Amino acid sequence: MPSSNGPSAADQQLIDHAARHGLTVTAKQLAGWRRAGLLPGNVPGGGLGRGRGSTSSPSPESFDLVLDLGRRAGRGKRPADLALLLFADGLPVPEATVRAAFRTAVNTVTLPGEDDDSSDNLDLDRRLDHLADCLAETDQAVTLVPARARRIDERIARALGEPPAALAELDKNAGPSQLTPQDAALSAVTATLGGSLSLQEIGDLLRALHPSMAAHPIASLVETTQQDVPDAAARVLANDGTLTVIPDGDARDLLRNVADTASLEDLAAGWKTALQVREWALDLCERVEGELDAGQLGEAVEEWLHGRQLLSGLSVIETLRDRRWSPLKGALSALTLLFQRTMFEVIDGLVPGCQWHVLEMPGVLPPPVRALILTKAASPVD
Repeated sequence: MPSSNGPSAADQQLIDHAARHGLTVTAKQLAGWRRAGLLPGNVPGGGLGRGRGSTSSPSPESFDLVLDLGRRAGRGKRPADLALLLFADGLPVPEATVRAAFRTAVNTVTLPGEDDDSSDNLDLDRRLDHLADCLAETDQAVTLVPARARRIDERIARALGEPPAALAELDKNAGPSQLTPQDAALSAVTATLGGSLSLQEIGDLLRALHPSMAAHPIASLVETTQQDVPDAAARVLANDGTLTVIPDGDARDLLRNVADTASLEDLAAGWKTALQVREWALDLCERVEGELDAGQLGEAVEEWLHGRQLLSGLSVIETLRDRRWSPLKGALSALTLLFQRTMFEVIDGLVPGCQWHVLEMPGVLPPPVRALILTKAASPVD
């Protein structure tokens, strides 16, 4: 403990260590970091004898932690942010602190009207009705296609001209429903509270995410899965087209469970992958815009078109929606990726093989996600 005359000898060692690296750290900061679980306490030593008290020394890991904390700490830096950033740097943040930070990321996901106690005891259908009313009253909607993606779509469409007529023949849904931004917001709420959407609802979302396309072959494939592959679909889908492999209940509880049970190695891999996906998505946008500016459509535009209706394209859309990245958003993305990998593992157990080679096709998954999924979830294909 620091005395009234200043920091303890152990804390002074950490303060001096930071100073040798050009950083100013105070005893007050050390105490705050310890309260937040970011820095372990000093290790008690032997007594000094004759009533002079006892000694203590910093734990070995404290020296590296103090340097990173000294570099990163500042106004507006929340303890959970710092915990995640230190963990990402490979520093020995206490495990309980790391898991609490990932749970905090999930807790940032709130739904309209959740602060209204009147919905607490409602069943799922009535709660969704309540939330639909809240969405309508507050006029909340999901940004289906961010402005940057919409501009890229429009520029590519002008450069390529009319799509081939054969494309329309691949879309078996002649009269798809038109999803509004408000509908999309309600679908997002439904998925959060209920865990799964039906294949038709997923198809509607895919179409809404690319509204300028006259035909949507990929959305059509999703919508007709139960008719096209009935035996395989029956193993993982309910009669209403929802995935049976996703547990019922609030999706946030499922992500909190990942935060609590995933190994630290998996949490680190999920975090790394989430950052790589964001970097890949922003880089793809820049490369596509570069080709369009030069009037020479090439590999980037081809990659954009391949993925626009697939999971890789959804990752681009999600990245552009979240223009202001934060550590908590990165942690939430990491947990989502790890949960998706778990669901792929479950599906692989029910439908071994399951055409996993499709995930390796261009555009299906962002390249970083492909590595995360296929190294663990998919069984070898004969």
